[in-house]
Amino acid sequence: MPPVPSSVAKQAELLKQDGNTFFKKDRLGAAIDAYTEAITLCPNVPVYWTNRALCHRKRNDWDRVEADCRRALELDASSVKAHYMLGLALLQRQEYAEGIKALEKALDLGRGANPASYMVEEIWQELAKAKYSEWEHLSHARIERLDVLREACVKALGSQRMHGVSRVIGLSNEAEGDPEQLKHLSEVFRKAAEADIPSEVPDHLCCKITLDIFRDPVITPSGITYERAVLLGHLQKVGKFDPVTREPLNQHQLVPNLAIKEAVRAYLDEHGWAYKLN
Repeated sequence: MPPVPSSVAKQAELLKQDGNTFFKKDRLGAAIDAYTEAITLCPNVPVYWTNRALCHRKRNDWDRVEADCRRALELDASSVKAHYMLGLALLQRQEYAEGIKALEKALDLGRGANPASYMVEEIWQELAKAKYSEWEHLSHARIERLDVLREACVKALGSQRMHGVSRVIGLSNEAEGDPEQLKHLSEVFRKAAEADIPSEVPDHLCCKITLDIFRDPVITPSGITYERAVLLGHLQKVGKFDPVTREPLNQHQLVPNLAIKEAVRAYLDEHGWAYKLN
């Protein structure tokens, strides 16, 4: 495609600015029209597509959100906003695996671009909710399958015991089985269901300041790990010292704690993120 004349590009930018103004005033229809005109003039500028997608998001028009974000990603595969909103759109259709994948991509890109950005925290919160929803959805399906299997096992035990014996009218299936066998069966299914019970996050995977699970852990020279954004806020607003040891501390001394980050990821994957954030 030939380069866009500078006058056309300038007009498209003015239309984008108009769209931004309309969006801030919650005039979504006018904002969409402005971004659409900008796209018509300069279809290869990804921010026009993501801006319009944001308008569609506020209208809960998720099909259009998805379409605009996919086009933006064709133009710029590193667009945090496009991956983020695409993930949200996919989750609306309960396409958990692909939606979570898009949110994880947005989170990784966002952390690299600006770790302290408010958007990183927002993406992380949405990712946590998505993981929980996925776990809850799969958990319900597993519980239903376990219930069906348990009933079949109880009936099988009852049939074995009553083989050749007339059934007593009104006797329940559980009463027909051998009490000791039923006790063992109940224990087996109780153990099988444990994975679907929400669990507490271990203390060593939580920030000492927020008491919440780590998103982006960093370690200080004193050996203490904190949540990056929270510690940066402390250094900027309170003072340049370690909140726990009170030793002098500067931002350049912080090192990503990859071991804790991987431990958090492993824990959440194993437990299905089976907890809800405050």
